[in-house]
Amino acid sequence: MADLDDHHPPFSAVSGAVGALESPEPTPPPPLDETARARALLAAQPVLEGHTGLPALLDPEDLPPLRAPETGAQFWSLHVDPDDGVLGTLRRIDTVRALVAACPDDLRMAYSTSEMIHARNCGRVASLLGPVAWTALGGSAATLRAYHALGVRAVTVTGFDRFAREAVREMNRIGLAVDLSGADQDTVRQVLAVTRAPALLTRAAPETLSDEVLRLLGGNGAVCMVVVGDDPSVAADTLDRVREGAGPDSTGLSHLTSPAAGYVPLFAELLRRGWPARDLVGLAHGNATRALRETEFLSRTNRIRPVAA
Repeated sequence: MADLDDHHPPFSAVSGAVGALESPEPTPPPPLDETARARALLAAQPVLEGHTGLPALLDPEDLPPLRAPETGAQFWSLHVDPDDGVLGTLRRIDTVRALVAACPDDLRMAYSTSEMIHARNCGRVASLLGPVAWTALGGSAATLRAYHALGVRAVTVTGFDRFAREAVREMNRIGLAVDLSGADQDTVRQVLAVTRAPALLTRAAPETLSDEVLRLLGGNGAVCMVVVGDDPSVAADTLDRVREGAGPDSTGLSHLTSPAAGYVPLFAELLRRGWPARDLVGLAHGNATRALRETEFLSRTNRIRPVAA
């Protein structure tokens, strides 16, 4: 019996051998493809949209209106027909407020970048008022200030004259973002020579802008918010041009023509083109948030300036 016992291997050796058989080296997971990476990035960094139009009919059964699942904040456009003017704009502000109030589990009004971030942290989509159409000012700085008091945070400037010069300065003073969507290139140049805050183009059309104007926008810290259509490659081409001409800090997103499609296909395409994560975060919301925050900061430092007539 002693001889048999002497031929048994030590227990530790047996258990080690069994363990080696039962615990093979773990196989590393395969790398995520671009679509999975895009989905993960947007889950953590939702999109700030520059231009959301109001539905033609607010049906209570269809509230909140359809939006991309990756949206974290929206500028609600207050543009009206020129004949509707101030009254039409006030009605539109009232409609947006009523819409947000009807969807408290989904939407929340925001009047600053901190409120916008707080809404996102609470699982709500932040709703910002603006931009207001230039024709809805009626040539009055008092109307401009009244819009700001009502919560508007962006106004579109499409022409440039003496009043426009003073209006842009007043927008800087009180904290209204200057939107240059639809402005011709001369207007863009003239406004950028006056404004001390970064401009927005909430519905940018970079194909209409020269390389020189794109460089000026980049120097201002402006954000060109591009519309995303059904073909993500087309939007990616446009964003590549903005990124090359104005810089990665000047890219942003306006809205989707088909909200149900979401932003994942676009971000997957940009990942395939080699866009780094930092630039994609800026595109999603970082650049636009930075521009709005700088506008707020400039306003706080300029409050001692005299009010324009």
